[in-house]
Amino acid sequence: MQRITITIEEDFLAEIDAAAEARGYQNRSEIIRDLARAGLQLSTEDTALAGQCVAGLIYVYDHAARDLSKRLVQEFHGHHDLALATLHVHLDDNNCMEMTALRGAADEVRHFADHIIAERGVRYGRVVMIPTGEGKHVKARKQGHRHE
Repeated sequence: MQRITITIEEDFLAEIDAAAEARGYQNRSEIIRDLARAGLQLSTEDTALAGQCVAGLIYVYDHAARDLSKRLVQEFHGHHDLALATLHVHLDDNNCMEMTALRGAADEVRHFADHIIAERGVRYGRVVMIPTGEGKHVKARKQGHRHE
């Protein structure tokens, strides 16, 4: 086994400690290993998706983090073909949440979402990807449709 050192915010560490106690873990290493395994499993499942997809990208970030808002806007402008719409919510004095609808090739959507989630100052992020069909490009409808 390898020993590593990671830096975790105090509030986040408190959440990990509370989860470890509630679930009966003997120490932090055990719960962090299990959480990492679960995250890798989810990542592997999403990576296996191929073809066209739609996705929901949700992330919470520190709006005061140095140049983060600017970097996020640049990422979205650089991938304007993937982003359909974004909802921005002010959670408190320090945190904002954004929810973005994405559409495109699964590998491009995954790559873009991973870049957003990995930005320094993004505290939490998740993407949910849904296939739209075997290699078929999703076209916008010219005529509306009814919901009954």
